[in-house]
Formats: sequence, C-alpha cells, structure tokens
Amino acid sequence: MGFRMGIVGLPNVGKSTLFNALTKTAAAQAANFPFCTIEPNVGEVAVPDARLDKLAEIAKSQSIIPTRMTFVDIAGLVKGASKGEGLGNQFLANIRETDAIAHVLRCFEDDDVTHVDGRVDPVSDAETIETELIIADMESLEKRLQNITRKVRGGDKEAVQQERLMKAALAMLEEGKPARLVEVDAEDLKQWKMLQLLTSKPVLYVCNVDEDEAATGNALSAKVAEMAAAQGNAHVVISAKIEEEISQLDAEEAEMFLSELGLEEAGLDRLIRAGYELLHLETYFTVGPKEARAWTIRKGTLAPQAAGVIHGDFEKGFIRAETIAFDDFVACGGEQGAKEAGKMRAEGKTYMVKDGDVLHFLFNT
Repeated sequence: MGFRMGIVGLPNVGKSTLFNALTKTAAAQAANFPFCTIEPNVGEVAVPDARLDKLAEIAKSQSIIPTRMTFVDIAGLVKGASKGEGLGNQFLANIRETDAIAHVLRCFEDDDVTHVDGRVDPVSDAETIETELIIADMESLEKRLQNITRKVRGGDKEAVQQERLMKAALAMLEEGKPARLVEVDAEDLKQWKMLQLLTSKPVLYVCNVDEDEAATGNALSAKVAEMAAAQGNAHVVISAKIEEEISQLDAEEAEMFLSELGLEEAGLDRLIRAGYELLHLETYFTVGPKEARAWTIRKGTLAPQAAGVIHGDFEKGFIRAETIAFDDFVACGGEQGAKEAGKMRAEGKTYMVKDGDVLHFLFNT
C-alpha cells in the first residue's frame, strides 16, 4: 500500500510549484493568482530507498519496482471556505479522500508574489486552515447527530457507538481543538475512521522557504517548528523552487546541485520520510532475479496481512514467511548465503514484519 497526502494551504504559498516538482509534471498550473488549481491534481512518485537498489544489485534483478506515494494538490483555501467562500465545499470534499494533510506554509518574503491576506505569517495561515476544517467538521457532525437520533432511540448498537464518538469529537471541536486530539479506544477505531473527520487526519507542516534558506530555515520556519512541537505535529523545511529545479536534472546533476546548496538530500526525500513517520508506515522487500520490489505496510502488520498487500490469496492461504533481515541479506551476499549462514527464518502467522525485511511467502492456493 502507498498513501495519499493532500497538499493544502492558502493561495500563492507554493503548493502547485511543490506538486509539480514532486511529481515531475506540469499537470498543476503554478501561477501567481488564487485558485489556479481548480480540480485536485493527483500524482504518484516513487519512494526513494537506497536499500532497494542494493538488494537488486546483489540479486541481479532485471527490474526495480519501488513503492509509491500519491500526492493530491488541492485547490487553494481561503477564510470562510467552510461557508462556501472561494472553492469552499469542493476543497473540503477533496481533503476527505486523503490519509494525511500537508499544510504548505509560506515562509518567504517576495513582493512579486501576492499574499491573500496581504502579509506573511505562516502560523496565522495554519490557524486559518485549521479553523475552517474545525468549522466544517462541526457542521458535519451536528447534521449527522440529528439524522442518527431515531436509530439511537431504537437501540441500534452501532448507532449508539457512533453517537458517543460524534459527541466526543464535537466537544473537542467546540473547544477550538482538532478531532485528532480525541483519545479513541481500540474497539472504537473502525467506527472513528468511518466518521471521516477532516481534523482527525495527521498533519505535516511544510515550510516553503527561499532557496538560500533551504539548508538552515529562517525565523518564520522556526515559528512553525515551535507551533508544530506544541501540537505534537511534524514539520519539514523545503524550498519549492529548489525542488522544481531538481526535478529537471538527472541524478548526478541533482546531487551536485544539492551539494552546492549545502543540502544532503532533496526535499522530496525528507517529505516522504516525514510522511511515513506520520502514518507509522514501513517497507519490506521481495527480491528475485526478475525483480526487486518494495512494499509499504503499517508498523505492527502481521505476516499474513503483509502478504495480502501483494495479493489477497497470499493472505487467505498463508502458510509461512521465509524472512531475512536486510543487513543479513547484504552481509551474506544474498538469499543463498543467508540460508547457509542460518540467517533465514521461517515465521508464522503471528510474526510482526519489521522494516527492511526481505520476505518470501509460502501459501496454499
């Protein structure tokens, strides 16, 4: 599995520029006026992982297939969107379909690029977006609570559970706090996710800075970092302009360019890594002469469910997983060497897959 990250923010903060760079496409029109992105643009990017290249080299795999991440560039939000201002409900509906939200915040000064509020204040921008999402969630919950009343009176257990969760979320929202701060018990998680609350989604703040501040950040991004830490959210510092330039270069040119700017890696790599941590994701590999392939799972996934990511039949007929840790695969020069060194393990249905595991599944058809 991959995951969908919605790129949101006020108009003219660099969302579309960043999207173009991340997906190496001009599908999202980057222009200096609000709402240049009218429909959500969806782009998939390969998740960079040096381990996959190493495994393919050792196994002499004919092809390399990385796991993928989906970015959704969502139309610019303005104050009042929850009431239909700007693109209003269209924006809110598009967010519901994502797994996480990346708030792109303008942390650069540029007189040639207008700010919708006439000033540069990323913390205020983040609060504007959060407020609109909170209002939208409140209105959604109030309507649903009215509609569910009859089922609750009739003793419908699922409806009673939904009402309890909706009331807990509404109480949090009425305090001006996002729904993700509600403590949800394990037995309620399924119903909680079905509420599809905008403010229940994990948030990653993306500080868009000038090119010469990409390595160090600036005073504005420092304020965002402080805000993120206080909220328990994550943040990354990126220059959308740099990412756009890198997207036009080959690997060697990009490495030289980054080095000149004092950067160890592209912003895409940092963004993906932050996204993985945000959603508690990890990667396992399947390796052979035909292909070396990466697969994304959530941390804590058991072997049968990990097999199901490849194909449902693998999970249904799961027998065992032959497992080699990445470091052992490399140190032993591949699968055969790992077997001979006693580094291949047979794991059953209760095995929790670890990041970097090289797996081969045995199953009944």
